[in-house]
Amino acid sequence: MMKYTLEDSLKAWEANAEFWDTAMGDKSNEFHRKTVRPKVNELLEVQPDDYILDIACGNGNYSAYLAERGASVVAFDYSPKMIELAKKRQAHFGDKIEFCVADAASESSLMSLKRRRPFTKAVSNMAIMDIQEVTDLFQCINRMISDKGIFVFATQHPCFVTLTEQYMTPHSYYGEAIKGQPREQCYYHRSLQDIFQLCFKNGFVIDGFYEECFGSKEIPDIMIVRARKVENIR
Repeated sequence: MMKYTLEDSLKAWEANAEFWDTAMGDKSNEFHRKTVRPKVNELLEVQPDDYILDIACGNGNYSAYLAERGASVVAFDYSPKMIELAKKRQAHFGDKIEFCVADAASESSLMSLKRRRPFTKAVSNMAIMDIQEVTDLFQCINRMISDKGIFVFATQHPCFVTLTEQYMTPHSYYGEAIKGQPREQCYYHRSLQDIFQLCFKNGFVIDGFYEECFGSKEIPDIMIVRARKVENIR
């Protein structure tokens, strides 16, 4: 069971917002640049006419990367402070990026992001493990993206990254993502089968997958998944 609540998570991210904005800057930190972004970029295959939903966008630096490549972006985060900082940092992309405060664990909040045209793609960089409940997220992404649209997400590899000895049982714990951050954040562990079943049960097939290591060791820190919307999945 998940011990820590959505409110617990929000308190941590509000406390960490300014630290994270500084640490991630305009181009993210080394871990993201070397381990996360290359395969996310490959699987996402950004095109100039894309309309992309950026989930848990933080300070918006990946939204800016998308905008630089011609995409239009709706980017959201649950932390009002983080969105305030994102708007300030990415002000020069005002015509390409719409920043919003929204709750990735709430159907009504997520559906408030729906616009007149469907998103062609959705992306989440290292946030699935930070969200207390993700069922609504996968359901709503399917509803908001176009037919055959894709959802690319990078997240902690559940087989190798956890601070507990539990694997099969969903659970939560506190941890530090960047050394020196003011407050530990909440992590929400789900098994690999739980994550894949979320895709399958919500109208997606997986047609891209990578495991990536940070540094010289050969134990994956993260996995990157491309889930493609397919009609009439039973």
